[in-house]
Amino acid sequence: MRLVRSVFFYLVFFVSTIIIGSLAVIGSFVSSAWAAWMAGVWGNVNLWAAGVTVILSGTQNLEGGPYILASNHQGWFDIFAALGKLPIKFSWLAKVELFKVPVLGQAMARAGYIPIDRGDRRKAFASMNQVAEVVRQGTSVFVFPEGTRSADGVIKDFKKGVFALAVKSEQPIVPISISGSYRILPKDSWMIHPGVIRFTIGKPIMSTGADAKSRETLLQEVREAIRANLTTEEAGGERKASGETAGVLSQNGGNI
Repeated sequence: MRLVRSVFFYLVFFVSTIIIGSLAVIGSFVSSAWAAWMAGVWGNVNLWAAGVTVILSGTQNLEGGPYILASNHQGWFDIFAALGKLPIKFSWLAKVELFKVPVLGQAMARAGYIPIDRGDRRKAFASMNQVAEVVRQGTSVFVFPEGTRSADGVIKDFKKGVFALAVKSEQPIVPISISGSYRILPKDSWMIHPGVIRFTIGKPIMSTGADAKSRETLLQEVREAIRANLTTEEAGGERKASGETAGVLSQNGGNI
C-alpha cells in the first residue's frame, strides 16, 4: 500500500508542478497575487496526494506583520505545508538551484521568491539585502535558519545570516516549529509515509540591537522558541516547553 501511495504521489507531484506552475506563470502577468494563490493550491494538492494532515496552531500570532518567518527544516513537506496552510501571503528565501528547475523555477520567480547562492558569499549577502527590502515594503518572508533540512528531524545549529537580516529589515521574527515532517519522506528514501505534520506558530520576537552579541542573543532566543514546540527527540534533548505547549506534551506523553 505504501508503494502505491508513493507512486501516486510522485505522479501527482510531476503533473501538478507542470500544470499549476504553468498557470502560475501565465496568470502572474495579470495579477501579482495569482502566483502566490496557485502556490497554495500546489501545496495542498501534494499534501493530499501524500495522505498528509497538517495541524496548525498559533495563527493569532500572525496578525499584523510583516514578519520574518523562521522555522526548523525537516524535509520537502515543510514547504508544501507552509504554502498550503499558512493564512498569510509570504515570499521565500530559497536556494538558487531550485530556480533552475523547468516550470517550477519560473513560477517561483514570478511569485517573487528570492534565490540565495550559499556558495557565493557576495551573492548571498546581496540576497539578504533584497530580502530585507522586501520585508520593509510589507511582505513577510519565510526562511530556514539551519540552511538545509535535517536528516533525522533533530534541529540543527542556526546560521547567523537570518538574524542580521532581521536587524536590517527592522521587523520581528516569528518562530515556527515543524514537527513530524521528516517522517513523511525520510531523507535517504523515496517512499512516502502518510501522517501528520504539526505547525506551531510562536509569538513574534523583536531584534534588540545590531551588534554581534545582540544577534547571537536573538539567534538563541528564536532557536529555543522553536525547540519548545518540538518533541524531545526533535529538539535534541531536554528543552523548556512554553506554557501553551506544556499541556499538549503532557496529554501526548511528551510527543506532539
